[in-house]
Amino acid sequence: MKNVATVILAAGKGTRLKSGLHKVLHPVAGRAMIHHLIDATAELAPEKTVVIVGEYREQVQDALGDRVAYAVQEPQLGTGHAVQQAQEELRDFQGDVLILYGDVPFVKAATMRAMLERLHQADAPAVVVLGFRPPDTLRYGRVIADRFGRIEKMVEHKDANEAERACTLCNSGVMAVKGSELFELLSRVGNQNSQGEYYLTDIVNLATADGRNSAVVECEDHREVTGVNSRAELAGAEREWQEFKRAEVMDGGATLKAPDTVFFSWDTEIGEDVTIEPNVVFGPGVKVASNTRIRAFSHLEGATVGEGCEVGPYARLRPGAVLEAKSKVGNFVEIKNATLGEGAKANHLTYLGDATVGAAANIGAGTITCNYDGYFKHKTEIGDRAFIGSNSALIAPVRIGADAIVAAGSAVSRDVADGEMRMVRAEQLVKPGWADRFHDAMKKKKAEKK
Repeated sequence: MKNVATVILAAGKGTRLKSGLHKVLHPVAGRAMIHHLIDATAELAPEKTVVIVGEYREQVQDALGDRVAYAVQEPQLGTGHAVQQAQEELRDFQGDVLILYGDVPFVKAATMRAMLERLHQADAPAVVVLGFRPPDTLRYGRVIADRFGRIEKMVEHKDANEAERACTLCNSGVMAVKGSELFELLSRVGNQNSQGEYYLTDIVNLATADGRNSAVVECEDHREVTGVNSRAELAGAEREWQEFKRAEVMDGGATLKAPDTVFFSWDTEIGEDVTIEPNVVFGPGVKVASNTRIRAFSHLEGATVGEGCEVGPYARLRPGAVLEAKSKVGNFVEIKNATLGEGAKANHLTYLGDATVGAAANIGAGTITCNYDGYFKHKTEIGDRAFIGSNSALIAPVRIGADAIVAAGSAVSRDVADGEMRMVRAEQLVKPGWADRFHDAMKKKKAEKK
C-alpha cells in the first residue's frame, strides 16, 4: 500500500442540529464524532490529514490542535469544491487520498484499507467509492455496478428510473483516489445543476467519460456510514455505537444481563467473566478487570476496578476511584479520587473522597471522609484491617492506623494510632421518666385545644 493522506470534510456547522457547537464535535459515546473517525484513520498511519473547515472552524481547530492540517472552504459550494481546498496542503503528495466526512464517524479502518487495496488492483480504477445497502434506500444515490464491482453508473434517487431505483447499493460519498489524479479530475467538475454546486461524485462520471472505470467496495454493515445531521440522527448514532460496543464486550467474554440498558463510553475496557447487571452507565476512562460484578443502577467514570470486585447496586465511582482486587463497594456508596485496598469493603451509604483505604479494612454505613475545608482538599488514610464504625466522620487530613477501630458515631479530627480504638461522642445523659411526663403534658395540651 502506498502512502496515504486523508481529507475530512467538516466545513458545515450543522444547521439542523440547532447548536452553538460544531456538528462534528457533538459527542457519541462521550467523544466528539471527528475523534472517532481520526482514530480509525490512525491505523493506516496517514502521511497527512487535512480537515476542511468553514463556520465555527475555531472550535474544530481547538479540538484537534496541530495533529492535522486545515484548509478553509469559504463560501461552501459543494463537496467537490470542499475537497479542492486541500490542494495546497497536498500539492506534492503522490500517494492515495481517502475522502471522509466528519459527521460519518464509524467507518472502520479495515473498510478504508479495502478501498485502498481495490484502488491498486489490476483494472486500475480511477476512483473507488464506498457503497452500502441501507434498510431504506429512498434518500440515497445509487451505484450501478457489475459483478466485479466496476461502476457502470452513479445516479441520484430523484434522477433514477424504475430499474435503477430497484438497485439497493447506495453511495456513501466516501472515496479513495490516487493523489496524482484527484485534483485534475476535480478541476473539471462543473456546477451545472439545480443547486449550483460542485459535486464530488462527478469525478466518477468524468473518469467514465475518459474511458476509465471506477469501482465500488461495499461495507459489511450499513451502520458504518451512518451520518449525523440532526438531533434524532445523533441519538441514532449513539444507539448504533452502543450496539457495536455491547456485542464487542459480550464477544470478549462478559455477561450483560440486559444489554439494551447498559451504556459504554468510547474507551471502556471490560475483562473476561465480568457480569454487568441492568441500567449501568460507564463514563470515559473506566477499566474493569475479570471476574467482577457491576450491579444494577451503578455509574462509573474515570475508575479502575480490579479483579474479583463487586460494585453496587446504586454505586457511583468518580474519577480517580481505584478498587483493588476483591474489594467491594455497595449500595449508595460514592468514591472519588480514592483507593480501596485489596479485600476492603464499603457496603452502604458512604462517601470516600481523596482517601486511601488499606487492605481488608471495613468502612461502616454512613461513613464520610470530610475532605474539603472550603478552600483545599485534604487526604484521609485508613490502614490495613481498620474498622470504621457506622455514621463516622473522618475530618481530613487524618490517618487511621492499621487494625484501629473508630467507634460508631465518631467525628475524628486527629490521627488514630495502629491498633488504637477511638470514640468521639458526647456523654449520654439519661433522665428517667422524662419522656412519659413529656407525652402526658403534650396530650393534655392537645385535648384542651379541641
